[in-house]
Amino acid sequence: MRKIKFLTIAVVLAFLLSSCAMVKTPLVGMIYTDVKSPVAATSNTNSSKVGTSSATSVLGLFASGDASIDAAMKNSGITKIHHVDEHATSFLGIFSTYQVFVYGE
Repeated sequence: MRKIKFLTIAVVLAFLLSSCAMVKTPLVGMIYTDVKSPVAATSNTNSSKVGTSSATSVLGLFASGDASIDAAMKNSGITKIHHVDEHATSFLGIFSTYQVFVYGE
C-alpha cells in the first residue's frame, strides 16, 4: 500500500513539474521557436500605422496578457486594418510569448 501511494505521488509530481509553455505557431521547435506568420489581410490600401499586443506564458503554469487584434488597434489608434501578422517565440517550453501586429490607418 505504501509503495502504491509513493508511486502515485511521484507520477502526479512528475506530471505537474513537466508542464511546458506552449505558444500558438504554425511550426514548433523543441528547443527554440521564433516564427512570424500572417493572420489576415483586407483590401484596404494604406498601412501607415502599426499596433502591437502580446501575451506571455511561464512554464505553462502562468499566462497573462491581451494579444487580441482589438488591443493592438487601440494601442495605435488604428480604425481600418490593412493586414495582421503574428510572432511566436518559445525557449525550452519555459518562457513563451505571442505577439500580434496590426497594420492599418
